[in-house]
Amino acid sequence: MAVRWYLRYGLSYRDVEELLAERGIDVDHVTVYRWVQRFTPLLADAARFARHSPGDRWFVDETYVKVNGVWRYVYRAIDQHGQVIDVLLTSCRIFAAVTTSSESTSTPHYGSPRRSPNSPMRSDACSGLVQHVR
Repeated sequence: MAVRWYLRYGLSYRDVEELLAERGIDVDHVTVYRWVQRFTPLLADAARFARHSPGDRWFVDETYVKVNGVWRYVYRAIDQHGQVIDVLLTSCRIFAAVTTSSESTSTPHYGSPRRSPNSPMRSDACSGLVQHVR
């Protein structure tokens, strides 16, 4: 319950400690921190199965972020429900980022969309520099 409160409501560890103390449970905020570190991956895995299957329309967002002091391009594929399908991190920009070909957007876990308004394609110049993020 303490981990869920922390994750769901954005409380601090000390706030969760205080809420538990009101309910007669005496814990330290460091204990709550350890619980969060231990049980968050388990809760995330359990919630992953509750996601619906991806939609038939995918969209791609592109942004430019600094990772370890180096600027990188991040491409994120989402469906019409807002569910993240795939994330692509690359050191060079993919110039042919808009295509209607569903072959380039096929992923091993989700297949390919029926309709893809825009999707990233790997150029030959970036083929060795592309890294999929999961």
